[in-house]
Amino acid sequence: MEAMAVQLKGVSKMRKRRMIGPIDLNIPEGYVVAILGHNGSGKTTLLNMLQQIVLPDAGEIRWFGQTHVGELPLDIKQQIGFVTDGAVEENHVTAKDAARFRAYLYPRWDMDLFNRLMDEMEVPQDVKLIKLSKGERRKFEIAAALASRPKLLLLDEPSSGLDPFAWKTMVDQFRRFMDNGDTTILIATHIADEVKRLADYIILMNRGQCLGIAEKDVVLDQWREVWYEGDLKPESIPGAVESYREAGGLIRVITTRISEARERLDLAEANILKVRNLELDEVLEFWIAGYAPAQWRSPKGDDER
Repeated sequence: MEAMAVQLKGVSKMRKRRMIGPIDLNIPEGYVVAILGHNGSGKTTLLNMLQQIVLPDAGEIRWFGQTHVGELPLDIKQQIGFVTDGAVEENHVTAKDAARFRAYLYPRWDMDLFNRLMDEMEVPQDVKLIKLSKGERRKFEIAAALASRPKLLLLDEPSSGLDPFAWKTMVDQFRRFMDNGDTTILIATHIADEVKRLADYIILMNRGQCLGIAEKDVVLDQWREVWYEGDLKPESIPGAVESYREAGGLIRVITTRISEARERLDLAEANILKVRNLELDEVLEFWIAGYAPAQWRSPKGDDER
């Protein structure tokens, strides 16, 4: 049975403008999982509840198979890394001193890894953190989070403050770090390109609700827009979510199951003229509208077909 890094059952939290949840979710160990959603969808609240910075109003959270009420015990905290805009209390110390302090907090701290990452990302260690640029501060936070060798790494909008070249470097660092295979990374983002480069799974949040978790490759591989000629009615095509008959008899259909759709079209001897991959943001809009990806994984870990 697949081990779970985090499990949420009926977890909810009332915020100023909306209820977040109830959320039922199983996150498997050893993968990069992207939490996608518009601003205000509940992504940051979910990450904060996983750290117990924000306590849920109801429901149960399990970390590595353990349940805790209230503040997390130290041994669990030491297994969780988090990247945000940075701790204010560290502003007036250098990156080097901040790293030495964090080394006392995390038993698995890897100073060699921290120094290598800081060198590769060209972040000065003898400058006070408050004097670093926003991008340099974000690089420091990422280097420090990775150096703690966490079992669970939570990233809230990790590319904030980074230019495209710096973010590509970060993606390479995350991939190298994941080679160890014992870390789970959760990335809260609204940028689809970050997901395409890094994630194994996608969690979609919308208006405080979790709409499920799906394998990224399945989502991107199976959603297609197809143009064809023939007598086959588009509604009979497997996974069809939208169709339009153009002048001259040309039919355009969007399907969540391109493999089965091709078989059906071939069987009907339809003439396929063009097939286009949907962009991830297009898929997400359909998902929000109620068309869950084919072969998706439900929040409770059961497969739906």
